[in-house]
Amino acid sequence: LALNPWDVVLCVSGTIISCENAVVVVVIFYTPAFRAPMFLLIGSLATADLLAGLGLILHFASVYFVPSEAVSLLTVGLLVTSFTASVCSLLTITIDRYLSLYNALTYYSERTVTRTYIMLVLTWGASICYGLLPVMGWNCLKEPPACSVVRPLTKNHLIILSASFFAVFAAMLQLYVQICRIVCRHAHQIAVQRHFLASSHYVTTRKGIATLAVILGTFASCWLPFAVYCLLGDYTYPALYTYATLLPATYNSMINPVIYAFRNQEIQKVLWAVCCGCFSSTLPFRSRSPSDV
Repeated sequence: LALNPWDVVLCVSGTIISCENAVVVVVIFYTPAFRAPMFLLIGSLATADLLAGLGLILHFASVYFVPSEAVSLLTVGLLVTSFTASVCSLLTITIDRYLSLYNALTYYSERTVTRTYIMLVLTWGASICYGLLPVMGWNCLKEPPACSVVRPLTKNHLIILSASFFAVFAAMLQLYVQICRIVCRHAHQIAVQRHFLASSHYVTTRKGIATLAVILGTFASCWLPFAVYCLLGDYTYPALYTYATLLPATYNSMINPVIYAFRNQEIQKVLWAVCCGCFSSTLPFRSRSPSDV
């Protein structure tokens, strides 16, 4: 079988994704201080992206080293589960950020922890169900005309996944609009109370809006091309189109650790401590609110 350069690029991307997110998972898992809801959600996102990276590597192995229908179904099931969990984890992080601003006085309570676990169970439960569908028989291995642009997923299955993505994207967009309004209102109130200059209020507001725009813009630019193509394309389209739209979607899992984990000051402290050889799982932390965007 001739080596496809696109498969090589996806495999390399999967390796980078796995390494990045493995660092985040290990740091959060082995640091008892990282048990706050914010870190649990970041850990869920990193776990999903780690599995996505491993799925891309497994895809390369299943095509060139262990070509079989069973391995192909397991690979696509893992990829569907991990990417679905990644997108849903981004939604849960957005919900958590919104609630931390909207209910700031009651955010640090037992109720928040319970809500976080419920969101995690729903996220991974739905993702696993989506991923099991091809393995349980909803595939096009016996009916090639029913195939989508991602074989062996059926066209109907991919339409459901794409529709779910657009629903998640719409929810995130609405939540970030609300977050932007709250941030602007809070910045204005602080400026008035502390008699700051109007320019200071403008700079603070612009910085918050710019950060939110980067977060949402990165997510949209990575996933929208693939989601739209899944709705419009079918199995007769050239595989080049699938690769060209899927590759940017994988980059979202590569960028997520930078946006949601490595920018966090507490995680930065642990990483610097590890690099300096003075790591201690009992290091004191001042947990910041997840609304710090």
